[in-house]
Amino acid sequence: MSISFAARWLKAPPALALLALLATGCKKDDSGGSSPTPPPPVTPTTGASQMAVWLTTPDKSALFYRQKVNLQFGANTNSNPTIVVDTTQTYQTMDGFGYALTGGSAQVMSRMSAPARAALIKELFATDSTSLGVSYLRISIGASDLDASVFSYDDGPADPTLANFSLAPDQAALIPVLKEILAVNPAIKILGSPWSAPLWMKSNNNSVGGSLLPQYYDAYARYFVKYIQGMQAQGIPIDAVTLQNEPLYGGNNPSMMMQGSEQAAFIKNNVGPAFRAAGLSTKIIIYDHNPDSNGLQFVSTVLGDAGASPFVDGSAFHLYGGNIDALTGVHNAFPSKNVYFTELWTQAPGTSSFSGDLAFHVQNLEIGAPRNWSRNVLEWNLASDQNFNPHTPGGCDQCLGAVTINGDAVTRNVAYYSVAHASKFVRPGSVRVATNVPGNLQNVAYKTPNGKRCLVVLNTSTTLQNFNIQYKGKVVSTSLYGGAVATYIW
Repeated sequence: MSISFAARWLKAPPALALLALLATGCKKDDSGGSSPTPPPPVTPTTGASQMAVWLTTPDKSALFYRQKVNLQFGANTNSNPTIVVDTTQTYQTMDGFGYALTGGSAQVMSRMSAPARAALIKELFATDSTSLGVSYLRISIGASDLDASVFSYDDGPADPTLANFSLAPDQAALIPVLKEILAVNPAIKILGSPWSAPLWMKSNNNSVGGSLLPQYYDAYARYFVKYIQGMQAQGIPIDAVTLQNEPLYGGNNPSMMMQGSEQAAFIKNNVGPAFRAAGLSTKIIIYDHNPDSNGLQFVSTVLGDAGASPFVDGSAFHLYGGNIDALTGVHNAFPSKNVYFTELWTQAPGTSSFSGDLAFHVQNLEIGAPRNWSRNVLEWNLASDQNFNPHTPGGCDQCLGAVTINGDAVTRNVAYYSVAHASKFVRPGSVRVATNVPGNLQNVAYKTPNGKRCLVVLNTSTTLQNFNIQYKGKVVSTSLYGGAVATYIW
């Protein structure tokens, strides 16, 4: 992640007492402050509700809470704005929603008691009615800046044959936690991303910055192969890799620069042939950085290279610069290639609010990225301790996890709720469908593998908005507080 991003931040919500609350939603925290706002009025009707509604409000009076409503489809009898859901117009298939499971996330989880960790993993990753159903994870290949120290799997001295390659640094926490997650959700997709090559492969022999020396392109390609094969041997399938986290930013610890022309050459001459020779099905995803002008040129350089492009599944993006709408431009330019959203961080409390972060992340990530063709949405990062540790020297010391772990105590933060509104219902294999965006009602809709329709709506205004949801000519009338997000399922 680029720690220079000027972000919009929050106060962490309190821990929720019981996992069982997820069966009906996570209710208001009772840590003090004003009384919760009552829910919008619902006109009584007869029969079971035809639509379920899960709500998070900016004042935290509802935190991913299933509303007690009775909503029925019928004729339109008002002039309120209408979101029209058209399942006959389809777009991309979704791979999933989730987080970066950094080495630091795994470390703080590994320090929990076994029962507490098992309960948290079930809450996050199981697919039953009481869980979030997180379906996609990003992990670092070697250290990220949210590991306690910098390491690779072959720290040198120079070892072009990779005789000393070992996954041992991940054996203490990351691999065991991943195995526990896979035991709960064997179908979860895992994306691997390196922050740096081993230092002896780099132009500056330093963990910060530098670039990959051309004489080590072949060795580094084999490094990826050995990593994927080694993780597979541990029972951990790697669905995809990016070749460099934030290749246009060399100021993090660790980090490495890689220009578009360099990545194109690395793919067509080394990584692609190495994967093919090893019989690997792991996807190669390029870029993994911001959709700004430099990034779009990077993507164009790689995907426009006739030798590199056939090996590439698609491109991945962060949002520390540029605009999420740029992902549609990438899709339009290269419609046969997939688009992914792989990172945006939330900073430590103190400079912004839960409400601001909820609105920004839902609008740009959980709604904005899929509306612009992304097959996934990943928040940075899953877990940290109460002091925003661990991190490398010079790494991010303000990164707020989706959950904060202090011993066995778990506090659920804004990214927990923003992801929950999609991950629980938009299961892998769901297909995005067409909707309009009337006024302040930002939204995205899907048809799911179990035959349901799912609509995520954010009211970006500051006041209560009455509106309609129309499907197959029938209408449900409802309302949503200013700044609130709701998921509607029918």
